[in-house]
Amino acid sequence: MTDQPQGISTEPGQAFPGGSALIAAGRRALLIEARALAALPARLDAAFARACQLCLAAPGRVVVSGLGKPGHIGAKIAATLASTGTPAVFLHAAEASHGDLGMVARGDVLLGLSNSGETTELLALLPYLRRLNVPVIALTGNASSTLAREASVHLDIHVEEEACPLNLAPTASTTALLAMGDALATALLEARGFTSEDFARAHPGGALGRRLLLRVADVMRRGEQLPRVPAHVTLEEGLVEMGAKGLGLAAITDEAGRLCGVFTDGDLRRALDRGLSLRTTTMADAMTHTPRVVRPEQLAADAVNSMQEHRITALLVVDADARLVGALNIHDLLRAGVV
Repeated sequence: MTDQPQGISTEPGQAFPGGSALIAAGRRALLIEARALAALPARLDAAFARACQLCLAAPGRVVVSGLGKPGHIGAKIAATLASTGTPAVFLHAAEASHGDLGMVARGDVLLGLSNSGETTELLALLPYLRRLNVPVIALTGNASSTLAREASVHLDIHVEEEACPLNLAPTASTTALLAMGDALATALLEARGFTSEDFARAHPGGALGRRLLLRVADVMRRGEQLPRVPAHVTLEEGLVEMGAKGLGLAAITDEAGRLCGVFTDGDLRRALDRGLSLRTTTMADAMTHTPRVVRPEQLAADAVNSMQEHRITALLVVDADARLVGALNIHDLLRAGVV
């Protein structure tokens, strides 16, 4: 038995490290990055608060810029800021000097990312930013660097070592950079009073967005799709309506369309247990007089909660005057992505 992964061929004489060695290397990388993250909280001081205040006071956007691996991290930071209430955009440092710098305007704040603090493409932006009075928040691993000295605020993200065994590839440093970006976004989110509803509005296609934005009226069945009968019809007629509409229930309404009761599969079983005739018994004699209902303006998630709480699979929808306006079942909610 060997540690060589199955399905991987090797050249003659070539050998892979054993499984234990690979696991040890992975654990070492994670521990180095964990130590880098553990060192960050103690560095959050007045400079961090000032960076947040600059972002909060800016009438424009937070422009995040970097090159290489910090650039990739910067794109993620910009996306996180934008989705949590802080208007933000990513500016590739190399493209900025070739026309993209036009996306920076008075009223913006620039978040400059560079582990060395000496990225030439970022430093080239500083004169232009000064002319526009755009403050610069620098995130670097070198407090003595040009970018750190020239910035309005410097946030220290230096690490003792990279997770790369050569201590070259940006690994722990980019993890620290990402975490500092998340710290900024989170602090700004709280300062703005950003809510879960605000988050949902920025994520209408996501599961949370659907749960927090979708209303019962958006998913309910209407009009001819509603299984509805008057109270005087027989159980047999009511069952025909139930079968035709496929909701597993029938709503009993008066002449004004107000809901009087509901007839479900459970009501049918109870009627049969009592020996009632399907042909002569009316819906009024066998229906449930206090059905579970929801309002059209309620969140669809409320309908899910009601179904789960009462162990039912369908609900009727009524307006403020108790008129039947809709119906929905668990399958409608599943299709809408609420469940």
